[in-house]
Amino acid sequence: MPGPFVPPDPGPLVPGSGEAGAAPRPRPAAQQPDWPDRAALRAVTEELAVLPGLVLAEECDRLTERLAAVARGEAVLLQGGDCAETFDGVTEEHVRATFGTLAEMRALITEGARLPVVQLGRIAGQYAKPRSSPFETRSGETLPAYRGDLVNGLAFTLLSRAPDARRLHLGYRVSATTLNLLRALAARGDGEFWTSHEALVLEYEWALTRETPSGRYDLSAHLLWIGERTRQLDGAHLDFVAGIRNPVAVKLGPTTTADEALAIVDQLDPDRTPGRLTFISRMGADAVRDRLPELVSKVEASGARVVWMCDPMHGNTFVMPSGHKTRDLDRIVDEVQGFFDVHAGLGTHPGGLHVEMTGEPVSECLGGSRPVTPEDVPSRYESACDPRLNQRQSLDLARVVAKLYAHRPPSRR
Repeated sequence: MPGPFVPPDPGPLVPGSGEAGAAPRPRPAAQQPDWPDRAALRAVTEELAVLPGLVLAEECDRLTERLAAVARGEAVLLQGGDCAETFDGVTEEHVRATFGTLAEMRALITEGARLPVVQLGRIAGQYAKPRSSPFETRSGETLPAYRGDLVNGLAFTLLSRAPDARRLHLGYRVSATTLNLLRALAARGDGEFWTSHEALVLEYEWALTRETPSGRYDLSAHLLWIGERTRQLDGAHLDFVAGIRNPVAVKLGPTTTADEALAIVDQLDPDRTPGRLTFISRMGADAVRDRLPELVSKVEASGARVVWMCDPMHGNTFVMPSGHKTRDLDRIVDEVQGFFDVHAGLGTHPGGLHVEMTGEPVSECLGGSRPVTPEDVPSRYESACDPRLNQRQSLDLARVVAKLYAHRPPSRR
């Protein structure tokens, strides 16, 4: 297992990293690659550290303003895109399809909610994935798990699965190409479009962090989130995002306690700034109505003004007899309904939706208005990691969400 992560150049004091002028205290960094060539890693991160950021600090600040409106109940947040982007998958057709489907979803939700919708993509950087096991076994052979194209390759060979630091530079270049196309599409009148990814590989995130007159920003994306597997209160991931001015998000699963959620607020949003912090609930359809109310009520009572989002994907995944991971749209809808039920009961604002989706006609998830059956699933299963809603299923879900917003009770904030 890799040891504690220490940033290559700590620079000015980062909240939680020790006294001013002191070296940052090492914190355990979960889910990090075991890089075999540390010299290559150092060379790549030093090169990335002097390249232009992929986004601008002022863009991150504008997104914080938009998210503040969501936190106040004056807007809705829609976040979607691939589970794991791949370098080979970044074609113009794919990017256009994802952008276009999100735009259609936004239009449907806008009509139902009668509120502006902030459009945030899991795109232009979603190249790293946490894994439940560091290894994968097939036909008696055990190799390192695929951790996303930022780290290693999907092909089940020893050469492909070896972490390669040169992929960090390739991830930067492909993200820049994707952003160029996204900006061109948004400029055609489709509205603002923001990018996000999981801040997982900390060497990459630190290399793209810049000091600006306004403070420190991670310029790899507009918003960074911390996942369920890396949100340890004493861990390096929360410590990292505590020290940047980007809007940030944290995923909360069914084991999250109210005390943990409040501690995350204190660490990441001590000034209680609307728009700074988003909590992404990923409870599962069976747990959302039982586990979410205490978290929402106690965080709201603390004076925090976070954005509450629903990720109905990750808690509803199962493996078919064929070995394919899948999700059923009916279960996804049930969790979304439960999320709205919780907020209706508490008088709080259901801030938005976080989904793994694509604009292409894949067959990775079950159900929908043009149903994908278990027999259909293997026919177009193209995800590098977890199953995504296809275009039609994404729009089916957006219509459900639009109706839920249209009939929601007014917030008591």
